[in-house]
Amino acid sequence: MVSEVTQGVKVSVETEYQPEYSSPGQMHFVFTYRITIENNSQYTVQLLRRQWFIHDANNTNREVEGEGVVGQQPVLEAGQSHTYVSGCNLKSGIGKMFGTYLMERVLDGKKFRVKIPEFTMIAPFKLN
Repeated sequence: MVSEVTQGVKVSVETEYQPEYSSPGQMHFVFTYRITIENNSQYTVQLLRRQWFIHDANNTNREVEGEGVVGQQPVLEAGQSHTYVSGCNLKSGIGKMFGTYLMERVLDGKKFRVKIPEFTMIAPFKLN
Protein backbone atom coordinates (compact mmCIF):
# COMPACT_ATOMS: atom_id res chain seq x y z
CA MET A 1 0.00 0.00 0.00
CA VAL A 2 1.19 3.51 -0.78
CA SER A 3 -0.11 6.72 0.81
CA GLU A 4 0.23 10.47 0.38
CA VAL A 5 -1.09 13.35 2.53
CA THR A 6 -2.00 16.77 1.12
CA GLN A 7 -3.48 19.47 3.39
CA GLY A 8 -4.68 16.85 5.87
CA VAL A 9 -6.29 14.59 3.25
CA LYS A 10 -4.67 11.15 3.08
CA VAL A 11 -4.99 9.01 -0.05
CA SER A 12 -4.00 5.32 0.19
CA VAL A 13 -3.91 2.86 -2.71
CA GLU A 14 -3.81 -0.95 -2.94
CA THR A 15 -3.68 -2.79 -6.27
CA GLU A 16 -4.55 -6.30 -7.35
CA TYR A 17 -4.06 -8.17 -10.62
CA GLN A 18 -7.27 -9.76 -11.95
CA PRO A 19 -6.26 -12.94 -13.83
CA GLU A 20 -9.88 -14.01 -14.45
CA TYR A 21 -10.52 -10.83 -16.50
CA SER A 22 -7.13 -10.77 -18.22
CA SER A 23 -5.98 -12.35 -21.50
CA PRO A 24 -2.17 -12.21 -21.56
CA GLY A 25 -2.11 -13.87 -25.00
CA GLN A 26 -4.11 -10.91 -26.34
CA MET A 27 -1.97 -8.42 -24.36
CA HIS A 28 -4.90 -7.54 -22.06
CA PHE A 29 -4.05 -7.25 -18.35
CA VAL A 30 -6.70 -6.05 -15.87
CA PHE A 31 -5.96 -4.56 -12.46
CA THR A 32 -8.18 -3.22 -9.72
CA TYR A 33 -7.18 -0.54 -7.27
CA ARG A 34 -8.78 0.25 -3.94
CA ILE A 35 -8.49 3.86 -2.84
CA THR A 36 -9.19 5.13 0.65
CA ILE A 37 -9.48 8.89 1.13
CA GLU A 38 -9.24 9.99 4.77
CA ASN A 39 -10.09 13.52 5.81
CA ASN A 40 -7.71 14.23 8.69
CA SER A 41 -8.15 17.99 8.30
CA GLN A 42 -10.45 20.13 10.43
CA TYR A 43 -12.66 21.04 7.46
CA THR A 44 -15.48 19.30 5.61
CA VAL A 45 -14.30 18.67 2.05
CA GLN A 46 -15.90 17.44 -1.16
CA LEU A 47 -14.18 15.57 -3.97
CA LEU A 48 -15.14 17.31 -7.22
CA ARG A 49 -12.89 15.92 -9.96
CA ARG A 50 -10.13 13.42 -10.67
CA GLN A 51 -7.16 13.49 -13.00
CA TRP A 52 -5.18 10.32 -13.70
CA PHE A 53 -1.95 9.72 -15.58
CA ILE A 54 -1.54 6.10 -16.68
CA HIS A 55 1.78 4.82 -18.00
CA ASP A 56 1.98 1.40 -19.66
CA ALA A 57 5.45 -0.18 -19.92
CA ASN A 58 5.00 -0.38 -23.72
CA ASN A 59 5.44 3.44 -23.69
CA THR A 60 1.73 4.18 -23.96
CA ASN A 61 0.57 7.11 -21.81
CA ARG A 62 -3.05 8.01 -21.11
CA GLU A 63 -4.72 10.82 -19.20
CA VAL A 64 -8.18 10.45 -17.69
CA GLU A 65 -9.97 13.48 -16.29
CA GLY A 66 -13.54 13.91 -15.12
CA GLU A 67 -16.07 14.52 -12.40
CA GLY A 68 -15.94 12.58 -9.16
CA VAL A 69 -14.92 8.98 -8.63
CA VAL A 70 -17.00 6.00 -9.80
CA GLY A 71 -19.99 8.31 -10.29
CA GLN A 72 -19.76 9.95 -6.87
CA GLN A 73 -18.58 13.28 -5.47
CA PRO A 74 -18.24 12.27 -1.82
CA VAL A 75 -18.40 14.81 1.01
CA LEU A 76 -16.07 13.97 3.89
CA GLU A 77 -16.44 15.62 7.26
CA ALA A 78 -13.40 15.87 9.52
CA GLY A 79 -12.39 12.35 10.54
CA GLN A 80 -14.42 10.59 7.83
CA SER A 81 -13.11 8.38 5.04
CA HIS A 82 -14.36 7.14 1.68
CA THR A 83 -13.23 3.93 -0.04
CA TYR A 84 -13.91 2.88 -3.61
CA VAL A 85 -12.63 0.32 -6.09
CA SER A 86 -11.96 0.96 -9.75
CA GLY A 87 -9.90 -0.66 -12.47
CA CYS A 88 -7.35 -0.19 -15.21
CA ASN A 89 -6.32 -2.29 -18.17
CA LEU A 90 -2.79 -2.44 -19.55
CA LYS A 91 -1.33 -3.97 -22.70
CA SER A 92 2.11 -4.85 -21.28
CA GLY A 93 1.21 -6.25 -17.85
CA ILE A 94 3.39 -3.64 -16.14
CA GLY A 95 2.46 -0.02 -15.53
CA LYS A 96 1.93 2.79 -13.08
CA MET A 97 -0.67 5.42 -12.26
CA PHE A 98 -0.73 8.68 -10.32
CA GLY A 99 -2.81 11.83 -10.30
CA THR A 100 -4.79 14.35 -8.30
CA TYR A 101 -8.24 14.96 -6.89
CA LEU A 102 -9.73 18.44 -7.02
CA MET A 103 -11.26 19.00 -3.59
CA GLU A 104 -13.28 21.87 -2.19
CA ARG A 105 -13.56 23.06 1.39
CA VAL A 106 -17.30 23.29 2.02
CA LEU A 107 -16.91 26.14 4.52
CA ASP A 108 -15.48 28.72 2.12
CA GLY A 109 -15.45 27.08 -1.33
CA LYS A 110 -11.63 27.06 -1.46
CA LYS A 111 -10.48 24.50 -4.03
CA PHE A 112 -7.24 22.56 -3.71
CA ARG A 113 -5.55 19.57 -5.32
CA VAL A 114 -4.84 16.40 -3.37
CA LYS A 115 -2.04 14.19 -4.66
CA ILE A 116 -2.79 10.56 -5.49
CA PRO A 117 0.46 8.65 -4.85
CA GLU A 118 2.12 6.85 -7.72
CA PHE A 119 1.45 3.12 -7.65
CA THR A 120 2.54 0.23 -9.82
CA MET A 121 0.53 -2.53 -11.44
CA ILE A 122 2.51 -5.67 -12.27
CA ALA A 123 1.09 -9.01 -13.37
CA PRO A 124 2.72 -11.48 -10.91
CA PHE A 125 4.22 -13.73 -13.60
CA LYS A 126 6.02 -10.70 -15.12
CA LEU A 127 8.34 -10.69 -12.07
CA ASN A 128 9.86 -14.09 -12.90
